[in-house]
Amino acid sequence: MKKTKVISVFEHQRLKVGEFGFKQEHLDALLKLNEFHEGNYFEPISKGIKFNQYVGVIQVNGLTIEINPKADKGDDDNRWKGVLLKMLKASGKLKASSSGGANVKRQHLNLLEVYFELYLNELENLLHKGLIKQYRFDTKNTKALKGKLEFAGHIQKNIIHKERFYTRHQVYDTDHLIHQILLIGLSIVDQFTKGSRIYDKVKRVQLNFPEVSVINITEKNLNNVKHNRKTEPYSYALELARLIILNYSPDIASGKEKMLSLLFDMNDLWERYILKQLKKTCLGTNIEIVGQESRSFWGNNSLKPDIVLKKGTEIYIVDTKWKRPKKASASVSDLRQMYTYCRFWDAEKAMLLYPGDPRENKFQSFKTEDYSSIESEEAKKIEHQCKMGFVSVLDSDNNLDLNIGEKILELLGIKL
Repeated sequence: MKKTKVISVFEHQRLKVGEFGFKQEHLDALLKLNEFHEGNYFEPISKGIKFNQYVGVIQVNGLTIEINPKADKGDDDNRWKGVLLKMLKASGKLKASSSGGANVKRQHLNLLEVYFELYLNELENLLHKGLIKQYRFDTKNTKALKGKLEFAGHIQKNIIHKERFYTRHQVYDTDHLIHQILLIGLSIVDQFTKGSRIYDKVKRVQLNFPEVSVINITEKNLNNVKHNRKTEPYSYALELARLIILNYSPDIASGKEKMLSLLFDMNDLWERYILKQLKKTCLGTNIEIVGQESRSFWGNNSLKPDIVLKKGTEIYIVDTKWKRPKKASASVSDLRQMYTYCRFWDAEKAMLLYPGDPRENKFQSFKTEDYSSIESEEAKKIEHQCKMGFVSVLDSDNNLDLNIGEKILELLGIKL
């Protein structure tokens, strides 16, 4: 079978037609995908695209584009290849206990292949344990009267066959919404793994999967799945199926190209990764870590700092920023936002956290002396301070820095 060509690029890099086997048909498909996602993934340029902060993998018409994160532009490219998989695993977006999760160490695997293998492993585990059955309604001819007789259908279909009954009745089997969703996910995996090392595994799972109805799965169907104690073992398989189905774009370009994209916003991933590492570091201590704590601001609008740390009566705010500022200072809008967080949470210290080599930055107080007449007496007691903090994502061995949580606490001046 025809082997898929792989292009490896980095966030904010440009890719033009004619480079690395990138063709006009690929560009047209990507532009349609970008339009479908409100222009978030790329920026159109002359005969090409410029990638934004979204990283991951896109597969279309025999071409796979891997988009890698890269916080330090001056770094060697090889240093950042494979980092995305490690961050996804550390952030909880890859199930570490799954055997496919171990493949994170194998940097030659693309992201789709890792998620596909995780999905197949989950399906194999479910098949081994035995699939659950659920009640559903079925309308068809039966030889015995059960359920509700459908008179119109009975007269139409059984005017000659007096021994049959056209009824609507309950059936207890494996043909239900959960398995229908898993089947659609499996069929998509089948389309995008032909010729790969896991294609045989796809066929084995398909062979063992029960016959279920093929329906058009929408986001509404995925949201209608009811979870209970019986369906708990299906939770991760359904999560992966949702990811695969919602990122599948059939016939997106001229009714011919089928595309699958699995892209992650590095701003969200960086925030999730830092939150996980801080919770891990502060586990068993008197420091409470809260992510996206919300407080009402104006009407239906609310404030949500990325991370709030609470140690006794002391409160600290951390706002994660994957894109580093071009200037030595943070933007005015970011500083205003941090001051607002400090005021609403009565926090003394706040920090804008960026990836990168550590720099010497001290906390600086917000200058509010000109507004003392409108400050409340309680607010005057707190001197709000802010700083820019930098932590390296990778250690000297190009692995994720396992001590990043401790280094963030050190930047905030918090002792365990």
